[in-house]
Formats: sequence, structure tokens, C-alpha cells
Amino acid sequence: MPIVKIKLAISSAEYSRYYRGHANKVICQSIDGRTIQFPAAVLRPYLTHDGIYGEFKIEFTAQNKFLHIEKVT
Repeated sequence: MPIVKIKLAISSAEYSRYYRGHANKVICQSIDGRTIQFPAAVLRPYLTHDGIYGEFKIEFTAQNKFLHIEKVT
């Protein structure tokens, strides 16, 4: 199953767009240059007053469906 690493820097104000339902997917570029998208809701456990910052590892199925996200740093 494909594993992708990403670095995120999303302010709490920016993430509030996702939280309020104005956007439901995060689209970003992986560390190796691929463009990926995944459900914004999976980031809620990592949201602080400052936002969401750090490196994450995301696992997808062979059909590119989101499986799991884990904060690395």
C-alpha cells in the first residue's frame, strides 16, 4: 500500500474553512513531488490553537483511497 510523506503548515484560521465545511479535502504536494488529496477531517486530532504543522505519513490503498495518517514530527 502506498505511503506518502507530506509537510503541512496550516494556520488555525485556514483550517477553520475545512472545519466549517467550506472545503472537505486537503490537496497538497508530497515530499517526493506528487500531488495528493485526502479528507480534511482526518487532521482534526492534530489541530492546535496555532493550526496544523509538521511532517505526516499517509497510507493509501492500492486504489488510492485514504487509510491512515500519522504525525512523524
